[in-house]
Amino acid sequence: MNAILEMRGISKSFPGVKALSDVTFTVDEGEIHALVGENGAGKSTLMEVLSGVYPHGSYEGAIVFDGEERRFRDITDSEALGIIIIHQELALIPLMSIAENIFLVNPPSRFGVIDRDAVERRSRELLATVGLDETPDTLITNLGVGKQQLVEIAKALSKKVRLLILDEPTASLNEADSAALLDLLVEFRAKGMSAILISHKLSEVARVADRITVLRDGRTVDTLDCRSGPVEEDRIIRKMVDRDLKHRFPERVPDIGEPVFAVQNWSVYHPLHVDRQVIKNVNFHVKRGEIVGIAGLMGAGRTEFAMSIFGQSWGRNISGRATLRGREVDMSTVDRAIDAGLAYVTEDRKHFGLLLAADVRQNITLANLDGVASNGVIDDIRELRVASDYRSRMRIRCSDVYQEAGKLSGGNQQKVMLSKWLFTDPQVLILDEPTRGIDVGAKYEIYCIINELADAGKSVIVISSELPELLGICDRICVMHEGAFVGEFTKSEASQEKIMRAIMRKGDRRP
Repeated sequence: MNAILEMRGISKSFPGVKALSDVTFTVDEGEIHALVGENGAGKSTLMEVLSGVYPHGSYEGAIVFDGEERRFRDITDSEALGIIIIHQELALIPLMSIAENIFLVNPPSRFGVIDRDAVERRSRELLATVGLDETPDTLITNLGVGKQQLVEIAKALSKKVRLLILDEPTASLNEADSAALLDLLVEFRAKGMSAILISHKLSEVARVADRITVLRDGRTVDTLDCRSGPVEEDRIIRKMVDRDLKHRFPERVPDIGEPVFAVQNWSVYHPLHVDRQVIKNVNFHVKRGEIVGIAGLMGAGRTEFAMSIFGQSWGRNISGRATLRGREVDMSTVDRAIDAGLAYVTEDRKHFGLLLAADVRQNITLANLDGVASNGVIDDIRELRVASDYRSRMRIRCSDVYQEAGKLSGGNQQKVMLSKWLFTDPQVLILDEPTRGIDVGAKYEIYCIINELADAGKSVIVISSELPELLGICDRICVMHEGAFVGEFTKSEASQEKIMRAIMRKGDRRP
């Protein structure tokens, strides 16, 4: 097959960091080529070099597209040739329509005036191509994440895409939306489009990719050909992390004690739709040294439940009783929840979990400034000592604690966020999708940290959409559906089939 893209000897450095070192990467016409590696391996940096985010002259090496060397000055140069990148964080404007988002930059026009009829007609054609049954005037804010992802692809198609780059396209999607998106990618391949797929979901990669290139520490490790036969996930993992992960989840012998935290008859109403009850008279508890998982489909109410517990940071008309070690506690504000001994690690680290423009040191101490202050003034030396200690304990990979949090890989951002809440010394730690968007090596490290916390007597609540993850790390799994708990299983009882039956409400409802 003919190569549509060749990246030859690409090297890229940042102050104190060699992000890419002599990387070679090719994509054939009509190929889905997956790019995998641990967080910080250089995948996104390589794609930003390709798309012109890092212009020619800021890196070493050559980019050959369509048989000619290209020297992109910015992203508009690469897009003009049909190289379109869709980032993990979708670049859509919520209060504008689908059509307005698709043609925001270069709308069809006549005599310098936007041709509304052409915008409408072309939008309908693009939506039909991606299989989205919505009208062009639908606002983005009224679409789910899966449909928004399809709008991004429609926007790419409007730019006459020839090489589509998808960076973690299914990270926030449920299984049905993920499958639909991957099927669409396969359809595009059949029509001759080339694609680069970056994903940590190795089962998805192995399903659709023609070839898989593995990056490790900024270098090309290997390229695996999937067309000659299936590639096992374990083989990919070995290439990624340079070691066998015989056990995806670290072993642990639990030492579970007395009940620590509980809620009784916990009810929560929607903050905008005041007559809609989202959490319905829930009873829940977690014991000392116990890891409790909460399973459920998107929209089941898992995050809403966790946020309502944590200082009533979501919902209204919240009622019920919360107790800590048998004594009723006031959870009416975030400050009071923290003082009571709770911590909540959000699923959305970039918007709600971290200050991306602040450095690692500031993020780690943010939730407990009193812990690094004297007489109301932050002690810089104490703050540096605390941040450096957590950097070492959590194995955060950064140039130093003064590096911006936004410049870290996803796994290291997650460790910074965990450090922030551990510094508050919580008794109960709620982890909402703690490994979303991070690679298998970083996941293993997060699992080890969770085990260490439980072994130290902390009570840990884990919300996850990945059933194997819950089965691998939890002592007990509670199943949520439509704002109520509909099943509960010990580690020895639990299986994916039982959990899914409870979620779909096909089995007996248990208290």
